[in-house]
Amino acid sequence: MRKFNIRKVLDGLTAGSSSASQQQQQQQHPPGNREPEIQETLQSEHFQLCKTVRHGFPYQPSALAFDPVQKILAVGTQTGALRLFGRPGVECYCQHDSGAAVIQLQFLINEGALVSALADDTLHLWNLRQKRPAILHSLKFCRERVTFCHLPFQSKWLYVGTERGNIHIVNVESFTLSGYVIMWNKAIELSSKSHPGPVVHISDNPMDEGKLLIGFESGTVVLWDLKSKKADYRYTYDEAIHSVAWHHEGKQFICSHSDGTLTIWNVRSPAKPVQTITPHGKQLKDGKKPEPCKPILKVEFKTTRSGEPFIILSGGLSYDTVGRRPCLTVMHGKSTAVLEMDYSIVDFLTLCETPYPNDFQEPYAVVVLLEKDLVLIDLAQNGYPIFENPYPLSIHESPVTCCEYFADCPVDLIPALYSVGARQKRQGYSKKEWPINGGNWGLGAQSYSEIIITGHADGSIKFWDASAITLQVLYKLKTSKVFEKSRNKDEKPNTDIVDEDPYAIQIISWCPESRMLCIAGVSAHVIIYRFSKQEVITEVIPMLEVRLLYEISDVETPEGEQAPPLPTPVGSANPQPIPPQSHPSTSSSSSDGLRDNVPCLKVKSSPLKQSPGYQTELVIQLVWVSGEPPQQITSLAVNSSYGLVVFGNCNGIAMVDYLQKAVLLNLGTIELYGSNDPYRREPRSPRKSRQPSGGLCDISEGAVVPEDRCKSPTSAKMSRKLSLPTDLKPDLDIKDNSFSRSRSSSVTSIDKESREAISALHFCETFTRKTDSAPSPCLWVGTTLGTVLVIALNLPPGGEQRLLQPVIVSPSGTILRLKGAILRMAFLDSTGCLVPPAHEPWKEHNVPEEKDEKEKLKKRRPVSVSPSSSQEISENQYAVICSEKQAKVISLPSQNCAYKQNITETSFVLRGDIVSLSNGICLACFCANGHIMTFSLPSLRPLLDVYYLPLTNMRIARTFCFTNNGQALYLVSPTEIQRLTYSQETCENLQEMLGELFTPVETPEAPNRGFFKGLFGGGAQSLDREELFGESSSGKASRSLAQHIPGPGGIEGVKGAASGVVGELARARLALDERGQKLSDLEERTAAMLSSADSFSKHAHEMMLKYKDKKWYQF
Repeated sequence: MRKFNIRKVLDGLTAGSSSASQQQQQQQHPPGNREPEIQETLQSEHFQLCKTVRHGFPYQPSALAFDPVQKILAVGTQTGALRLFGRPGVECYCQHDSGAAVIQLQFLINEGALVSALADDTLHLWNLRQKRPAILHSLKFCRERVTFCHLPFQSKWLYVGTERGNIHIVNVESFTLSGYVIMWNKAIELSSKSHPGPVVHISDNPMDEGKLLIGFESGTVVLWDLKSKKADYRYTYDEAIHSVAWHHEGKQFICSHSDGTLTIWNVRSPAKPVQTITPHGKQLKDGKKPEPCKPILKVEFKTTRSGEPFIILSGGLSYDTVGRRPCLTVMHGKSTAVLEMDYSIVDFLTLCETPYPNDFQEPYAVVVLLEKDLVLIDLAQNGYPIFENPYPLSIHESPVTCCEYFADCPVDLIPALYSVGARQKRQGYSKKEWPINGGNWGLGAQSYSEIIITGHADGSIKFWDASAITLQVLYKLKTSKVFEKSRNKDEKPNTDIVDEDPYAIQIISWCPESRMLCIAGVSAHVIIYRFSKQEVITEVIPMLEVRLLYEISDVETPEGEQAPPLPTPVGSANPQPIPPQSHPSTSSSSSDGLRDNVPCLKVKSSPLKQSPGYQTELVIQLVWVSGEPPQQITSLAVNSSYGLVVFGNCNGIAMVDYLQKAVLLNLGTIELYGSNDPYRREPRSPRKSRQPSGGLCDISEGAVVPEDRCKSPTSAKMSRKLSLPTDLKPDLDIKDNSFSRSRSSSVTSIDKESREAISALHFCETFTRKTDSAPSPCLWVGTTLGTVLVIALNLPPGGEQRLLQPVIVSPSGTILRLKGAILRMAFLDSTGCLVPPAHEPWKEHNVPEEKDEKEKLKKRRPVSVSPSSSQEISENQYAVICSEKQAKVISLPSQNCAYKQNITETSFVLRGDIVSLSNGICLACFCANGHIMTFSLPSLRPLLDVYYLPLTNMRIARTFCFTNNGQALYLVSPTEIQRLTYSQETCENLQEMLGELFTPVETPEAPNRGFFKGLFGGGAQSLDREELFGESSSGKASRSLAQHIPGPGGIEGVKGAASGVVGELARARLALDERGQKLSDLEERTAAMLSSADSFSKHAHEMMLKYKDKKWYQF
């Protein structure tokens, strides 16, 4: 014990209180104690908390941009988030500090930079040349609201349109305003008597950079001559404009309007449009105008060398198409294709072969950003098929209701899941490769495999490969397949335990080694699955119904079956005088017509074809009792070595032998205590409304004889009545229950404390009683009142005997107490190593077994690792128990408390996991007050305490989980998983593991302009924007108009950015310099298209030469 006197406690921990508790422990256990000292290797410096990656679809997307040379896609959201996508596996998440919605994104094409415009009228310049992009500059507009931005290709001058109708010009190198301003009244002059409305579009003529096309919301479009500072032409239409697009030759442009029309204009004919199209309008006879349609929110006009141009638009459907899904319309020549989408369209972009606006565009795909999905359409193939999306964006396909995370899984597991999942893939995708393929993968430093399992509201379960900070779906299992789907009015009452989503997954229990999977659903159902690579047809789905009750009343036999008699309850068994609670499924209180002995869901009676993958082994359902619905399951555990599954709720606990398909145990929580109930629960106490204990039952009642079992699946039902009304519908998880109970200040409220729910279950091989000399199989049960009870398991020998002889279960009488609901239990051997639960290695179940028959059920149960000589020392194992409030380490078999740590006084632990790191094991906890903490084992020394995030909603509480090797995750939004690490080693390796967004790519050559001689005064006109917008000619902008804010890196950050590596490791700096040399050719080729660099300062010019990079870096 002396070795724990010196402790390293992280800053921010209340060292005083923790040391006081440690001293208390030492007083409890004087040095004369015979506990073997365990050398602990984990120290506080091994821990550091940082976010790693965010997976999933960007929640509430609002903006979209694409870099056609780098092949990078950017998505902005309404919460100020920025997600960048390159090739599959290269993703990045950034966040604007303000949290304001992103209204527009503009890439500096092939420059490794991005401009974001936010709803709070700020512009930000992001440097993408580093693995974690950072803001270099920000500009806050003080007097005007930003509505639209446009950055011409290879220009450093950004046009910014405002709500007042003015246009300002920003230098993206220095992020300062030019003195050149286009005022709305100058632009429209006398063409309109009223204000033209906000600027909704800005673009320069593809053939003449000196001509700027400005679209105002009211319907006015102006072609502005930048040099002469006046309007060349004004185009007016009596419908509001939503978007404008140029033909690449610069002679025509197209506008989309609020009445569902498109107008095509010749630049030199402002009087009226050349053509007016209503793509979805019904053409009326007599030459009348078509009926107005819904607004066309966006249009794009893309040309091809061989063939007709593409006109692509969103919206514009006729008003009589009620209930029709949102559509993207592709008009190509005379054909019009209407592509229906699953969700409303936020934005779309056409991907083209060239970045030059004055060349044939050659569109090859359309990327469509939907409210909850990202779709890529192949324009080159007939029928416009979609590309198969390689990003993990389908996490929210059905809302996630629970999550589990497993690191360091068996190596053959991911290939096995992938092989069965590959057969589930849909057909009919485009045959081409995914075109968004920029960036480079990081170096995967992690060699171990990681799997995330998500449970969903529709009853589906998804297995994800999460190795090396990537995410890829492996396999999807639909648990609802075993139930009848018919939802007639007659059958509706059966599923009314919940209003909707009767198949929603609440708890997942998975054994990676044996591949046994067990789930608990919201309709009080448990399904056990076995993994198989063979397809089978199950003639009859094996099922059991369990009648799990709260208190013992008069014994009755349901449906005439002979259930084993129960001992007479001790004391009176009067029902509680509590008024019934309102519950949608509670029937009337009349004695007749109460729903009884029926499950909430109906299992299919027809044969079930089960594909390779997870196949149903057994369905267990809790049934209604005298008009009361079964209570939702709060804990679940499966053990492949013992062939047992156990689950509990606020009524009690049930254990099932899934090999023999028999109920072994079915007890109310109070009955588990027997005569040892510490609460002395009296029926009418106002503080503790408890039923009297029912005495200790003979547990072998559940060992039903085989012929009874064949007769009826209900033969194991216990006939006890539920006299307390059900709780109101709890949230979708055990964590939710403990959260709502603990959050209410009074844990002693009659309603909540009247039910002691089973909150934790753990199968193990350990010492069940103080007198035990050797470990044996048992089940440890934790309750919401902080009690731990131990149930002994007497298993028959393996092989055929296992299927013939009953498993005997009996309470051991061992009771331990902690403060707060029990969350997690684990066991250490005498050397301090984790003792894993026994498991059976996986083998194919659906093959004829001959030679293997003898081996069939031999168990690989780990025995206590300590050598036999150590049995002289009585302390052979340690039990680690974590509750909502504290953690204890108990020596076994003596059951002495070796160490104790009060984790939190004012809050409560939402999730606690005992996890392995590379150099030891620890207890990791996430508290409702937002703190993440780790404690050493077995001594429970505090190692880490970091305030991470407050519990803002139940989704975080329901999905937060820790796993081995310092990994953790939670659902940060309904569509996204946030992964984090609490390991110092992973934090240090993270930089290498992250992918790179920016890669040196040559800009394509500019188009040959010889063909256009004679047009627009002899070829495409370039413009010396520096001369026009620079300070020398246009003067300084008003200081009160906008405020410049340097990026978080300050001056040093900007200097670092000039080499493209803000805050990167020295090795990455050298690597980027080497890349810079490769860029020298690229710079020479594109010099003709870049603005002249003569006017830059000498220092900036030297910097450019030094780094061989592009001009936007010279700050």
